[in-house]
Amino acid sequence: MPTLHGFSYSNYYNIPKHALLYKGVVFSEDLVYASAEGYNKLSPALKVPSLTTDSGQHLSEAAVLCEYIEDAYPERSLFPTDTFTRNKNRQLMHMAELYLELPNRRLIPYSFSKQPAPEQLIAEVVAVVERGINCINALATFKPWLVGTEFTMADIYLYYVLTVAELGGQITGVDLNKRIPGLEEWRTAFTADPISQRVAADKEANREGFFGYIKSRS
Repeated sequence: MPTLHGFSYSNYYNIPKHALLYKGVVFSEDLVYASAEGYNKLSPALKVPSLTTDSGQHLSEAAVLCEYIEDAYPERSLFPTDTFTRNKNRQLMHMAELYLELPNRRLIPYSFSKQPAPEQLIAEVVAVVERGINCINALATFKPWLVGTEFTMADIYLYYVLTVAELGGQITGVDLNKRIPGLEEWRTAFTADPISQRVAADKEANREGFFGYIKSRS
């Protein structure tokens, strides 16, 4: 049985978790933060999530875990079979992370502390997010899913990327629902899914523990 290591308040943790649940894989969860002693053996970069495979080997980085989960558990595929569409899926995942999640992640300390972010930082974040908006508008169809009629890994990846993008948007004022036609309806459909609701409930259950951990580290 594979073991997913990390914590439910992490959007990156919830990406492979959702994929495993969608595929019906039986797995265990190990609640652990990246500063835990010995965690470097699971993730050399000390990042959440990481995965211990059935054979006891370790992998880390959310995008890598997505690829592994697809390869190891091909039933109920989350990547299109067509070569071009399969790689368009990867392109969307990559762009969502680079241009929506990572720039807005720079604003998380200000979101958590309720302190004003420097105007220069906000401007830098907005400039990168604009690129992300253009990418999603150019590549996504939302008919009804991101790349067409089939639910894919790109849907999972973008949904959880938006968790951080929304936090940043509260500071920058960028409303992705208004800027990306079809996004709001797509998110509503995704949120209504029982797997999404289970992941969301687990995240909420971890809220107190996560912020307690953050406080203990400050």
